[in-house]
Amino acid sequence: MPKIRTTRTKKPPEGFEDIEQILDEYTRKMRDAENESHEGKRKAEALWPIMRISHTRSRYIYELFYQRKIISKELYEWLLKEGYADANLIAKWKKPGYEKLCCIRCIQSQDMNYQGSTCVCRVPKAQLKKGTVVECVHCGCRGCSSDS
Repeated sequence: MPKIRTTRTKKPPEGFEDIEQILDEYTRKMRDAENESHEGKRKAEALWPIMRISHTRSRYIYELFYQRKIISKELYEWLLKEGYADANLIAKWKKPGYEKLCCIRCIQSQDMNYQGSTCVCRVPKAQLKKGTVVECVHCGCRGCSSDS
């Protein structure tokens, strides 16, 4: 979540006004997802919409800076510092093989049932049995392997 801006906080760098409306929309969607009823859902399933919104907001900022080169480095670093994007996730997206990574938990081996493995959503679809439905327990991803 982005930090709350007050009169004492540092002013955003130039160019923030151009993307502020879209970031406010992501904040509104995040608030709606947090307040949404989670009755009838599994414990982990209640967090999936929040994870998806966080992922898309981070991806938006990543694409603005690295692919479309629309925002300045100063604005990009300010957005990371203020919590608008996940810096660890963006760092992984820059590495080969992790371009489509859904969340950091999917590559952390200590969260898995089998020691030293990764999440099932990281397995390429070509290596899965035909008709197998893949759904990540952590974030609800259905496949974020670079080969899928």
